[in-house]
Amino acid sequence: MKQFESEVPSSLPASRLRSVRYRMWGVVAVLFALWAVAPGFASRSVIDMLVFSGLYTIAGLGVACGIVSLAQSVFYGIGAYSTAYCTTHYGWPAPAGFAIGVAISAAIALAVGWPVLRLSGYFLALATLALAIIGQVLFTEWDWLTGGTLGIGGIPRLSFMGYELNSPQRFYYLVWPIAAALLWFHANLLRSRNGLAMRAMRDAPAAAAVLGVNIRFLKVRMFVLSAVLGSLAGSLFAHYVSFVSVDSFGVDRAINFLLLAVLGGARTIIGTVLGALFITIVPNALSRFGDIHAVLFAACLIAAVIFLPDGFGGAIVRLTAKLRPAGSRS
Repeated sequence: MKQFESEVPSSLPASRLRSVRYRMWGVVAVLFALWAVAPGFASRSVIDMLVFSGLYTIAGLGVACGIVSLAQSVFYGIGAYSTAYCTTHYGWPAPAGFAIGVAISAAIALAVGWPVLRLSGYFLALATLALAIIGQVLFTEWDWLTGGTLGIGGIPRLSFMGYELNSPQRFYYLVWPIAAALLWFHANLLRSRNGLAMRAMRDAPAAAAVLGVNIRFLKVRMFVLSAVLGSLAGSLFAHYVSFVSVDSFGVDRAINFLLLAVLGGARTIIGTVLGALFITIVPNALSRFGDIHAVLFAACLIAAVIFLPDGFGGAIVRLTAKLRPAGSRS
């Protein structure tokens, strides 16, 4: 909300400024009401897609931290397999599996990120793609741990104070508040000193280095944060579907996470949510056209890149600027 309010000039008359803010809060209230009542009238398949959109939002926030990474599927898989193995083989509570997945992901991201993040641009993308491929191979070959192609089933449902989250509707009310809290955290991070350094690192790394920003250290921190978010999303995914296999953590999943960040744009955090909805809902809607659906989805991606070069977030910022009162535009 503060991001939108920052688009409104402080020089506006007080009455007009209040009017603009009331309209913004009105939009937020309507969106919240729609979110709250959606499980009551939407079909199970729609709620299922919305749950996956929430999971992808959490994982995609990590990719949106400013590092072009194709390794997010590895941390997504580590989180899923950690909680799956701990809860099914040892009978440990789900929070223990979550914590182990986060710890393993953070440790691997730190160990791998320190040498790999010396690279940038295409070389960094290729290096993280190699990590995604290695991760997929290990998930397949370490069948004593991951179940290989057979996967791990019987993962218990999450429960809270005896209330079992055994339906998409119930899980929906867990995933999206977590996603909203992380979006709020991400927005505050972007407005902080570290956020300013992140934007400088992304847009003008040479200038940031001259100003004293430790680029390499900042990249590693963001990579570790990205891994933690990916692991959290993967753990939630495992308990939602109650079954995990290597097919869920392939390179195509890593590409989807990167697409989410690219389509969402870097200008607003809400763009990440719209990107997650796009990569979840659009392919499902196009699947009714049969085998050509992949071509149609590729065409939609091309159109989005051409007509929305700044992503959905950039489009929202431009739309907000157009909706300002005439006297507020400079």
